[in-house]
Amino acid sequence: MNHLMAPSIVRYWRETIAVAQRILLELVRRQRSLIFWAIFPTLLLFLNGAITAERAQLEFAAALEVVAPPTLVGAALFFSCLGGSVATVVAEREQNTLKRLFLSPLRGVSYFLGIVVAHSAIGVGQALLVFAIALILGATFPGSWLLAMLIILLSILAYVGVGFILGTQFARRTEDVNALVAAFGVPLLILGGAFMPTSIFPDSLLQLARFNPIFHMTEALTLTMANEPADEHIGFLSMFAFAMVITGWLSYRRMLHLERRL
Repeated sequence: MNHLMAPSIVRYWRETIAVAQRILLELVRRQRSLIFWAIFPTLLLFLNGAITAERAQLEFAAALEVVAPPTLVGAALFFSCLGGSVATVVAEREQNTLKRLFLSPLRGVSYFLGIVVAHSAIGVGQALLVFAIALILGATFPGSWLLAMLIILLSILAYVGVGFILGTQFARRTEDVNALVAAFGVPLLILGGAFMPTSIFPDSLLQLARFNPIFHMTEALTLTMANEPADEHIGFLSMFAFAMVITGWLSYRRMLHLERRL
């Protein structure tokens, strides 16, 4: 049995990496998306840092320690991993890539995992960029980097899973992507503390924010990087990420079933 499973796993792995490489190579060729996904978190980091430093009377480096985690998981990963996965799914449908998938030996699960891996690579790249800039400018993060990476990966999986749900169920054309991401995302980003610290929220908004997964992402990474306990937020994020990946996969399977009938 093990001898039969090993070649199958290797095949899935190769197909997944091939799909991820194709998506990333297309982004490299276009360049603009990758450049914007690098510029956006950088500018947001500096803007949030400057505002926080002024309002809280902190040194700029100390302000970066406060704003780097929410800037990354609350804003940068939202647009690259959620918005990017929605755009990828919709574009693949419009370009009839899925039709060609049915005629090839590529398996559906490999295609799904390939998109997940591609956007995970982009998200990890953004994480390295944000924290590298903060560290170079004097910020210090005494918390566990290993646990921080786990939170970042869980956030990426959650965003990509939601992206599959939105991309397969609600967006039909490329024009739908921006409106869809804005309608679902911007209120959640504000309520999640991506653009302003949750410490200034009134109690009513804080109670509402506890149902917002982005709030738990920002709080989990902020507390972890400050070397403070964040078990409650990490637990919520873990369950949410698992649920979104499963739901995203089921939504993707449903889309494939419908595409085969067309």
